[in-house]
Amino acid sequence: MEEQQEKKYPMSERQRGLVRMRSITNYGMGAFIVLAGFVFMFPTRYTAAFLSKYDPVLIKIFAVICWLYGGFRIYRGYDKNYFNNG
Repeated sequence: MEEQQEKKYPMSERQRGLVRMRSITNYGMGAFIVLAGFVFMFPTRYTAAFLSKYDPVLIKIFAVICWLYGGFRIYRGYDKNYFNNG
């Protein structure tokens, strides 16, 4: 995928480094947010005391939103479409 973009839009060494850094950041944040969604959806005995204060339906909705947003961040890291506006 990156080779196709490289042929269309040649990037400088600085831009390639920025793409790599942003991609790693998106992978890491996406994985963290997906894991946070799992913590909210399936609480352990450590987090159950904290989560029991809140509405269970809203907690589950928030967990699904975390999964969706985390999946989007992981896809964005895979896609690497940062400087291409077209």
